[in-house]
Amino acid sequence: MPWDQQPRRAASPRAAVNAKTLRRSLTEPEKRLWWHLRHRLPVEGSHFRRQVAFGPYVADFCCLSARLIIEVDGEQHGFESGTAYNTLRDAYLQSEGFRVLRFPNRMVLREIDTVLDTIHAALAASDAPLPDSAGQAEPPPPPAPSPQRGGAFAER
Repeated sequence: MPWDQQPRRAASPRAAVNAKTLRRSLTEPEKRLWWHLRHRLPVEGSHFRRQVAFGPYVADFCCLSARLIIEVDGEQHGFESGTAYNTLRDAYLQSEGFRVLRFPNRMVLREIDTVLDTIHAALAASDAPLPDSAGQAEPPPPPAPSPQRGGAFAER
């Protein structure tokens, strides 16, 4: 599907309004990732949109051609209610044929190269056929932080 085509199901009116509002008020980690998606990660055939409404939900970033959604999660996503909401939301988005990658705010702010490497790998994997009979593929796990870049396992 080309990047300028709409998803299969229309967004709810509430989600469409919410997406427009969220586009004007990106968090600091979202601003940082948006800049990198536009300037450091241009991959042939990929085009990311920000705050895209799908059914009743709004995705932080979406590449329609790769069927890839990227979520930048704040602290509220770590609570039980946030986790339950994310599970429902991810199930809906996966039923629409999307893969969802989630990154905590802290990772986007402190380990942007790891985040970009993971996104790049997911974009590269989107060209490969899906492996299972249900048509769903697991997103690649984030790579281990590089000690040379000061990752979590670097000697200090």
